[in-house]
Amino acid sequence: MIRRFYGRDDVKVHRREFLQLTAGAIAVPVLSAVAAAETYPDRPARIISGYPPGGISDTYARLMAQWLSQQLGQQFIVENRPGAGGNLAAEAVAKSAPDGYTLLQTTSADAWNATLYQNLSFNIVSDFSPIATMSRGSGLLVVNPSLPVQSVSELIAYAKNNPGKVTMASAGVGSAPHMFWELFRTKTGVDMVHVPYRGGGPAVVDLLAGQVQAYFGTFPSTIEQVRAGKLRALAVTSPTRAAVLPDVPAMAEFLPGFEASIYVGLAAPRGTPAAVIDKLGATLSRALDDPQITRRIAEFGDAPLRLSPAAFTKLVADETEKWAEVIRAGHIKAE
Repeated sequence: MIRRFYGRDDVKVHRREFLQLTAGAIAVPVLSAVAAAETYPDRPARIISGYPPGGISDTYARLMAQWLSQQLGQQFIVENRPGAGGNLAAEAVAKSAPDGYTLLQTTSADAWNATLYQNLSFNIVSDFSPIATMSRGSGLLVVNPSLPVQSVSELIAYAKNNPGKVTMASAGVGSAPHMFWELFRTKTGVDMVHVPYRGGGPAVVDLLAGQVQAYFGTFPSTIEQVRAGKLRALAVTSPTRAAVLPDVPAMAEFLPGFEASIYVGLAAPRGTPAAVIDKLGATLSRALDDPQITRRIAEFGDAPLRLSPAAFTKLVADETEKWAEVIRAGHIKAE
């Protein structure tokens, strides 16, 4: 009886100790993650941008870095790592430690690069934790005034009556102007000649000179020429009209469901503690309450975009799938 009593009591003790140890083992990582978030950041952090200094993407990266530095009391440094359409930057962040100290300035280009480039060493959907968005910008379909069209409908009709004679410029294969054009071509079936340039600057120069006839440009690169009458704006690529050009229709008014835009946000390597993601996300979200930040975004012709990490994750997945269909339909490959 003593042995049986001892045996049962011994089992109870061991079971109690096992449950206590198991609970403690579970609690330690949780407490560590919470503690990490409370002290984060305790040293400088980097935001990796896949684009060179001076452009809009770089400006956005520096806006985010400046805001986070001011709000969190540690320096966030922008590191420009251009190349391969932004893939060099994304690869560097994907392979970095998931601790919140190496972040990616991510854009829609990362979504279409997933299909545009073969054999990438990372997956933009599964290897990253989206943190927060800052803005979303649409494109502007513009034509040289010598082209005898006044609307999107007229452009489509003219192109179909003159197959292979209308030239459509882009900033290069895989650029936003190229992707927007491919979406337009997929939805309309028009036969135009794609003329890729090395950047938007040379494309606009030749468009103004009449060397090419049409272009899906960004607002900063084309809006002043539109206002001066040097280019004719036919449509914006957002679902609704843009406040800065209220008389220019949205493409969706001619092609229902058409939407092409570029989101800008921040992402971290997958595995970064959720508490750190939430802290960064909440901090960056507050930037969109600052009139100076929203005014700067408006100057680019963009709109503030406030998404939670969960909503941003869904956006990335949706955009990746959407552009994959366009790229496959057009048999497009990165050069």
